[in-house]
Amino acid sequence: MKTKLVLTFMLVFALLLAGCSSSSSTKEDESGKVVLKFLHKWPQPEYAPYFEEVVKDFEKQNPNIKIKMEAIADEPIKDKLRVILGGNEVPDIMFSWSGEFARKFVRANAALDLTPYLNEDTAWKNSFIPASLQPFTSDGKNYGIPLRFNGKFFVYNKKIFEKYNLQEPATWDEFLQTLDTLKKGGETPLILGNQDPWAAIHYLTGLNQKEVSQDVRMKDYNPGSGEFTDPGYVKAMQLLADLNKKGYFMKNVNSSSHDMAKQLFFAGKGAIMYVELEEFADMDKNMKGNWGFFPMPSITDGKGNQNFITGAPDGFIVSSKTKHPKEAIQFLKFLTSKENSLKLVKQIGWPSPIDGATNPDTALKEVAEGVEAMKKAEGMAEWLDTDVHAKVADVYLSNIQLLLDGSKTPEQIIKEVQKVAKQVQSEVE
Repeated sequence: MKTKLVLTFMLVFALLLAGCSSSSSTKEDESGKVVLKFLHKWPQPEYAPYFEEVVKDFEKQNPNIKIKMEAIADEPIKDKLRVILGGNEVPDIMFSWSGEFARKFVRANAALDLTPYLNEDTAWKNSFIPASLQPFTSDGKNYGIPLRFNGKFFVYNKKIFEKYNLQEPATWDEFLQTLDTLKKGGETPLILGNQDPWAAIHYLTGLNQKEVSQDVRMKDYNPGSGEFTDPGYVKAMQLLADLNKKGYFMKNVNSSSHDMAKQLFFAGKGAIMYVELEEFADMDKNMKGNWGFFPMPSITDGKGNQNFITGAPDGFIVSSKTKHPKEAIQFLKFLTSKENSLKLVKQIGWPSPIDGATNPDTALKEVAEGVEAMKKAEGMAEWLDTDVHAKVADVYLSNIQLLLDGSKTPEQIIKEVQKVAKQVQSEVE
């Protein structure tokens, strides 16, 4: 009797186990397909269809792979990625900004080293504009694949420039002379909406790069060795403060949004505005034929490489925990293929990091010219607020408005930066 009871119990227990196993099994087990979780940050109706089409085409060509896609908007995805970093539910492929944002994943051993896959397929590696891959590197290894290639340029009102017989300035001194001429003529030389302080941080991104040598800046932007004692950081901040002090910026800079500032520029209320390459379509729509652009001018005595462009790619990293690295790479190759990159430029209007995808047939002439300028650049100055440790970025972001309204000096702010950089250094050691 006891034997029968034991056998019955064992049978029930086995059935329960089988049931549990069945209920917790993944789709991968049920269908025999490999399931890849794919997280991006473009749920907006103008962007989402592109990704839906790419996924549909990929699954059609690769019937053994299922892409489980999730899209979360710009700000919420930062929180989502922070949670992901500390948990087990990690997407196989996930969005990441380049620079320090991506390096956080690298330091946490959460990002797969993609160097072997790029070296194995040189045609794929060489299809990228080199400057777009570099910002995703860490210690000589590549941890990210760029999808968009974005730069920052000064856009100017051609009619206003013609009125004062002005040319595109090549040096910072020429730039200041241009601004002075415009001010004396009763124009607002520079339009800036710094309600969200990233706008002024983008100025400082390029100024830091031009004033501080590359090796010193890279050492300082590394959380484990950052000191920010080079005098170039104070100089860069002073150049920005002087633009406001001399009355070159529009009034109410800190209470105006970037979008409000753009509307003023479109209405001819200012001569020059610092915008991203992605915004060129907006410029053309509102100022048809009445605009031109130039990169941040070189600083004659600056210690940095003057042939850099401010900007950065963003794209995707692959989780180090993925069980399917081969399939993840397969999908990224498909996503960044020439065919899909041409479609990206045509359909969404984003500049592509794939060489030749952004051209006068697929994009605005000015966008294609902007990408050519980025190709000729020797490197990129990545957005300061994503290229330094988050705590250092917070010091810059929380003080940049105080710099512009004259409440704090560059020296005071940089001292705070140095203090926090030292704290961060002790935390990551």
